[in-house]
Order: sequence, then structure tokens, then C-alpha cells
Amino acid sequence: MSGLQEMFSATHLQGLGGVIASGLRILVIVVVAWLAIVAAQRAIRGLRIRIASRLGDRESVQRAETLGRVFRYLAAVVVSLVAGTLVLSELGVSVAPILGAAGVVGLAVGFGAQSLVKDFFTGFFLLAEDQIRQGDVVKLGDHAGLVEQVTLRYVQLRDYDGHVHFVPNGSISSVVNMGRGHAQAVVDVGVAYSVDVDAAMATMQAVAAEMRRDPNQAARILGDLEMAGVERWADSAVVIRARFKVAPLEQWNVRREYLRRLKNAFDRAGIEIPFPQLTLHRPARRPTVGTDALQS
Repeated sequence: MSGLQEMFSATHLQGLGGVIASGLRILVIVVVAWLAIVAAQRAIRGLRIRIASRLGDRESVQRAETLGRVFRYLAAVVVSLVAGTLVLSELGVSVAPILGAAGVVGLAVGFGAQSLVKDFFTGFFLLAEDQIRQGDVVKLGDHAGLVEQVTLRYVQLRDYDGHVHFVPNGSISSVVNMGRGHAQAVVDVGVAYSVDVDAAMATMQAVAAEMRRDPNQAARILGDLEMAGVERWADSAVVIRARFKVAPLEQWNVRREYLRRLKNAFDRAGIEIPFPQLTLHRPARRPTVGTDALQS
């Protein structure tokens, strides 16, 4: 009896030792994977900082930051997959059948996750072709705002009201980027029909020249005011169109400041800024026959 107990105890201890050893190996795998992810992300971040320090323009720096975020994400995914495979092996789960069935499962999942695959492919080409960068202001279909994050799965935008939009890459059919190279600040100015249009245009040119001489505005404006001329005859105004060539993402600031100064200049020059008006024409009232007879 004592020999049987000793054999059972030895077997029990051996099994317990195997479980402890397997648990320790799993712990080592998890810790090493975590350290590998941290090291890889730090290395990618350091490389991105060194590359960005050698780039001269803001757009190239933004592209380096966007690609750095994507590469850090990919490094975390790859290391996690390898660590997960090793952990399954330690738990006694055979990985070979899983890998063998991956083709069949992948085909089935592919049909059910076509939109997800499309998101990843579209996201890859958005980044590879440098269409969107973090910090750009873009319009993606019905969504527009500041690009806060670009991944292989989605683009995160924040609009002027502070709302956050998550746009799947697969749904992006066109990209309107408002922050590349330069922008145009287009202004449509309405004046009354009684105003001398040439005088109004001269005032607009004078205000634009004053803005270019302002040190606070000179860096934003890249060229003189381009006067397009009379754009249209509206119901209550003659609309004059002009535009500035400005630095990227400065079109809204320049337009607001120009319209503020132009309003003050129009007031000083006596140029009327119209408001909607309606003229009623009432026909003259004709006296009736009976009324004429009474009056006579």
C-alpha cells in the first residue's frame, strides 16, 4: 500500500511540476512578447523622430508621424500573433490543424468580411499614396474635419463642432484634401446696385494690400488679391468675387479677417452693403361708374 501511495505521489508531483513549468513558460512568453512590443514601438518612434528632424516641410513630418503610427500597430499585431501561437502550443493545442484549416476558414471569413478586407486594402493605398496625413483637413464623402488618426481600418475626423467621425476606409470613394501645398481664400462680396463697382473693387484691393503689409497676416498670405470681377447679379446685390493664395489651412482665417476689415472700409467709404429688399407695385385704383355718377 505504501509503495502505491509513493507512486501516486510521485506521479502527482510530476504532473504538478509539468503544469508549473508550462505556466512559467507561458508567463515568459507573455513577458517577452510585451517587451518585444515595447522595444519595437520605441525603435519605430525613435526612427520616426530622427527622420522627422531631417525633413524640412510640415507635410513630410506629418506623413512620417502617420506611417509611424501604422508601423507600431503592425508590430504589435505580428508579435501578438506569434505569442498567441506559442501559448496555444504550451496549452497542448495543436497549431498544425489550425493552420491547415486556416485556408478554408479564411475563405469563409473572406466572404463574410469583404468590407473589412476592403478597409485594409484602401487604408494601405491611402497611406502608400500619401493621400491623407494626420493634421490635414479633409472631406470624405459627407464627412469633413481635421484628421486626428489614420489606421488601416478607418480615418478619425473631428469637425468644427467637436464631433468625432469614424469613417471606414472601404467607404471612401474620393478624398478632398484642403491642406496641401497652398489654399485659396475665396470671398464673394455683395454691394448695392447703386454703388460704383470699380470703386468697390479699388477698396477691396486697398484692404488686401493693407493686410499683406500687416506682420501678423503676411506669413499667411502668399500672393496679392486676385480679382475675378463681377460674379453674378443677385436679387439685391452685385456680387464681386476675389481670392487670396494662402498657406495651407489658413484660408478660413484669412477670409474672416479680410471680411472684417472690408466691412470697416466700406463703412468709411460710404459703400452700401445691401440687404434683401422687396418693392411692391400697387396699381392705381379706378373709380367705378356709380361713384362717378354720385360725384357728378
